[in-house]
Amino acid sequence: MKFTLKDYQTEAVGEVLQRLQEAREDWQGKRKRKSAFSLTAPTGAGKTVMAAAVFEALLHGDDNLDFDADRGAVILWFSDNPSLNEQTRFRLMDSSDRLNSTEMEVVEYPFNRARFQAGKIYFLNTQKLGKGSLLVRGFEEEGGFPEMRPDAQAHTLWDTLKNTIEDESLTLYLVLDEAHRGMREEAGRKTLVQRLINGDKGVPGIPVVWGISATVERFNTAMETAQGHIRLPDVRVDSSRVLDSGLLKDTVALAIPDDETGGFDTVLVGRAADKLRESAQAWADYAAQQANGESVAPLMVLQVEDKPNPADIAKRLDAIFERWDDLPPDAVAHVFGEHKEEQFGQYKVPYIAPERVQGASWVRVLLAKNAISTGWDCPRAEVMVSLRAAQDKTHIAQLLGRMVRTPLARRIPGNDRLNTVDCLLPKFDKATVHEVVHALQTGSELQPGFGRVLVNPAEMKPNPSVPDAVWHKLESLPSQMRPQRGAKPPVRLTALAHELASDGLLKDAGKQAHAHLHAWLDDFIQTHADEFAKKRATVAAVEGKTIIANLQDAGAKEGTFVEKADAAVWDAAYRLAARTFSPDIARTYTQARAQRHACNAGEDYVDALLQAREDVAALGLMADLKAPFDAEATNLSDVWLREFHDAIKQLADDRQDAYRQITALSLKAQDVDLSRPVSRLEMTAASEGGKVTAFAVFPHHLLCDGKGLYPAELNGWETRVLDSEMSREGFLCWYRNPNQPSQDSLGIAYMEEGEVKIVRPDFLFFVEEADGSITVDIVDPHDPGRADALPKLRGLCRYVEAHGGIFRRVESVAEVKGKLRALDLSRAEVRNAIAEAEGASSLYAGVLAVDYR
Repeated sequence: MKFTLKDYQTEAVGEVLQRLQEAREDWQGKRKRKSAFSLTAPTGAGKTVMAAAVFEALLHGDDNLDFDADRGAVILWFSDNPSLNEQTRFRLMDSSDRLNSTEMEVVEYPFNRARFQAGKIYFLNTQKLGKGSLLVRGFEEEGGFPEMRPDAQAHTLWDTLKNTIEDESLTLYLVLDEAHRGMREEAGRKTLVQRLINGDKGVPGIPVVWGISATVERFNTAMETAQGHIRLPDVRVDSSRVLDSGLLKDTVALAIPDDETGGFDTVLVGRAADKLRESAQAWADYAAQQANGESVAPLMVLQVEDKPNPADIAKRLDAIFERWDDLPPDAVAHVFGEHKEEQFGQYKVPYIAPERVQGASWVRVLLAKNAISTGWDCPRAEVMVSLRAAQDKTHIAQLLGRMVRTPLARRIPGNDRLNTVDCLLPKFDKATVHEVVHALQTGSELQPGFGRVLVNPAEMKPNPSVPDAVWHKLESLPSQMRPQRGAKPPVRLTALAHELASDGLLKDAGKQAHAHLHAWLDDFIQTHADEFAKKRATVAAVEGKTIIANLQDAGAKEGTFVEKADAAVWDAAYRLAARTFSPDIARTYTQARAQRHACNAGEDYVDALLQAREDVAALGLMADLKAPFDAEATNLSDVWLREFHDAIKQLADDRQDAYRQITALSLKAQDVDLSRPVSRLEMTAASEGGKVTAFAVFPHHLLCDGKGLYPAELNGWETRVLDSEMSREGFLCWYRNPNQPSQDSLGIAYMEEGEVKIVRPDFLFFVEEADGSITVDIVDPHDPGRADALPKLRGLCRYVEAHGGIFRRVESVAEVKGKLRALDLSRAEVRNAIAEAEGASSLYAGVLAVDYR
């Protein structure tokens, strides 16, 4: 793959491959069972990237995923949209370095083949199986004799499917893109997709059906009509892990007019133009700051009525150009269903296909009507203004779903402005907007929920009164990331070495890493010489038993035989070793041993290479190798991450993010630095039942508005905690820790039901000590009645034990019978009590808790 997969993507790919292998074994076995399952992942999770990784492994094998290639695999990618098929084909090639154009073929007329070819991915859409398609026209009866039509093929596409399915050397995998589409029966007639899955008119049903969609319910409902397919467990991607990854924008900011009439749409369009201009400037400033060549040309989507008045659109475009006079006159395009150039007053606006918008950087304003078709994504679309009626709540959610991907496929550290989609709704009143908020947060069958939805937020900037020493202290605090399940330490080390070398931080880092592990393996062989010799002999020869029967006395005697292993045995053992070390390290270690054999013994290099390959194959059979080898790779990675920590901090954000991802490639939660926040969007008021209530504002926060104040919706005891901490001697300032997986949020790992999760304490307080140094207190108002209360406390305890010297106080506070009680986690006896407790509530009422003051 050209990209390093996110942890949830790697897990999903592994699970999909397990299902496909099980399905293949069921089909190729005696029972010839057909199977179906789905991959469900929210919009923006990278379903095409995951599919590319699956196809790589299916066609070429993948030692890192312990998966052998299926030499008889035929993949049929099926959707109801030919343009999306073409988009998918290019995305697959962009994602993979092992899938090339010769392995992918769009099924087009003429396609006169008896069967599909193994090792290829074919793209097919619904229309090509329809009645009028030239691909399905065959022979006709003329006067009792079969007569071929002039435009017919000797093999129709249905013939090709039938022959492929019936060929025992092939396995046909059907991949349904957006799997719920085209599955419902119409007027009692089966759809083409159902005929394809179940078989029809002598064509057998597809052996393996894999559906890919943002929602599983429709696929499951549709597959109820599938005939003879057993259902394998579906693969589901947790939306919270997608949000953690930084692939999706953190915030949706909804703006509505102050008046209740919802009018003045040109004024709101002008405000949207301001936001677009500000976004463009913010991205330009960020690009200049990073100096890494990355740039983003943000886009506005202007959603209009189904039958818009051209004069009204012209006025809206006038408002945009008046507010942003540097906008080029040809920066507007549309995606209307008419597919032709449109005239709006003085503006000639060309049509552009939705899937081309992202790459067409000249488009800065895009006119749209209804929700744009499923499958189109435009990460650089950062501003939307909808002029549709207030009843179109679902359409708003669907269109925003096309805009949720982050433009650089990563979160911008500490910058809410660049991690946000702005949506202006001039036709919506406040009550309806809150229905939109609910729909966006909870999600629907078609669109999973968004992370953070704000109405009329205000932007908070760094507080100019905060001393630099406080900012440096914040950036030095250790935050924790969720580890990646199934992470492989040798792969992590190799990836780290590659990044260090490419950034010029450690010359020949890859060679150094491999040389270090080669030396370790040499020592391991020497230390375990006897066992190594036995394993090498085991690989070198195949032992078997013979039974010799005596027909006269019905007796039998047992004999043994030893045969020299053939190349297939050696190859299997070598691949087992490669999966232990990583294929890259196995290759370089084989070459290193071969060089030594050739030099020391004067052997021919080719013979020495075979000897070395046999050595590595024998190593792979040694049971005590993997754990210490992984530990050695982990140790070297950790040493380098500490050694080059300060140098990495000086790199551009995209490079720092690469190291954050490598850090997380671990079986344990890892420490990362906090980022300084530079922009935060916050609500300033709440609306309920038509009544608007302004939030309280507080001084001394690290971020503030133009008056030096920070708005926060705090409950009664959170307010009491804040007041109490502000009154303490030495208090300087405070930080409301964001409850979202951003780089400016302090995260602490905890275990719940065998899974690592992250808790984000509410408050950080910065204090000046008597000697002038800056220290930090963590105070976390805590609800002890929640099911996860005790696991979170235990996670905080482990964090304190590892990092307690960094903080002055770490306290968990809860309200008990109207009084605030605190657990001081810096005390060993308190941590011991938490470790042994059966519930959190009794701890706050017990003798180890103190009254919070």
